[in-house]
Amino acid sequence: MKSMKAMNAVCLFRRLAAACLLAAVLVLAGCHRGSTKDDPYLTPQGQQQFDATIQAYKSGQFLVDGAVLSALDTGSHFAYLKETGQLPKTVLLVPSDDSKVRKQHLQYMARLQLDYGFIVYYDDKGTLKKIDPIETEARDLEDYHAPVKMNDEQQGKSASGGGFSPEQH
Repeated sequence: MKSMKAMNAVCLFRRLAAACLLAAVLVLAGCHRGSTKDDPYLTPQGQQQFDATIQAYKSGQFLVDGAVLSALDTGSHFAYLKETGQLPKTVLLVPSDDSKVRKQHLQYMARLQLDYGFIVYYDDKGTLKKIDPIETEARDLEDYHAPVKMNDEQQGKSASGGGFSPEQH
């Protein structure tokens, strides 16, 4: 009879231990909820590890200290920093609210890296990468030109479009 009580106690203890283990797993699973850790380099604390932070903007432009600059103007900005002895050693390129980091941004930053000797890092799908100017194929800096909009009268006509026609007058 005593051994029967002992077996029941052991069985109850095993069930209680399994229930506790299941509860702990559920609590830990509920804490995670599939969320991912924020990129530490995109937080203000992470950006302090770099001497300068630039945001990628639309059409190959950059946001530098809140101003939208073409690639050429961004180069002029770094030329000024070099003249004043404030040229950064490391630059972090991050996406802006309006644009992600595109190949064109990387190519312009590779050119700036070659011209001014600083090192540029960017976030590539959660991994911090250093731009290699040779592999990235650095491109010449260009000024930004907004797309030209044609007025309604000119749309559909070519520059060599048929010459003078007296019937139009």
